[in-house]
Amino acid sequence: MDEAHLLIVDDDERIRGLLQKFLMRNGFLITSARNSDHARRILSGLEFDLIVLDVMMPGEDGLTLCRSLREKMTTPILLLTAKGETEDRINGLEAGADDYLAKPFEPKELLLRINAILRRVPATEPDQAVPKVLHLGGIRYDIERGEMWMGEDPVRLTATESQLMRIFSGNPGEALSRERLVEELGRDDGQAQERAVDVQITRLRRKIEADPKQPRYLQTVRGAGYMLAPD
Repeated sequence: MDEAHLLIVDDDERIRGLLQKFLMRNGFLITSARNSDHARRILSGLEFDLIVLDVMMPGEDGLTLCRSLREKMTTPILLLTAKGETEDRINGLEAGADDYLAKPFEPKELLLRINAILRRVPATEPDQAVPKVLHLGGIRYDIERGEMWMGEDPVRLTATESQLMRIFSGNPGEALSRERLVEELGRDDGQAQERAVDVQITRLRRKIEADPKQPRYLQTVRGAGYMLAPD
């Protein structure tokens, strides 16, 4: 894989500089932005493999920017949140972030999170002779390519949603526990991460279910976890 190109968005110049040096030493190409406006200008002309985004910034904050970017791009986003602000983290995941890290953090921890997210992004594979496709009502999911379609229209999936679909489509009709999903997503254990999985499932249901409140395809199995039940 070529060097991954990351965008760091943080209003603290010292943190931007430290992260830039550390991540470049670890083989990444880095561009940095000092606020949301600056980030938008950069993003209008460049594509990135991942965005590291600080939540607490003057002007437009990181959550608002994250929500807005999610409407038009699926680039993975890692949020940097204030220590112990559970609300921040949940809001971040609901805004479409792939993961979060509470400040202050060890740079090594950031590196692990970045690598875990980049591993989740489905690599484009050469065309397979027999594509395996799951049908979920009007939605088609191509397992080999990690692509979802509604009729002729592609359905955009974030990196985490893509990986969840890959995990579920590898185990159709089987209930998968939250612990197992957390593990397969390459995350640390813990209740916060299990709650994060619930948020991602809710987001995924909005994309595949006619009525996300009464899921037909991505079902909750009481006491066991979640199950994908294709047609």
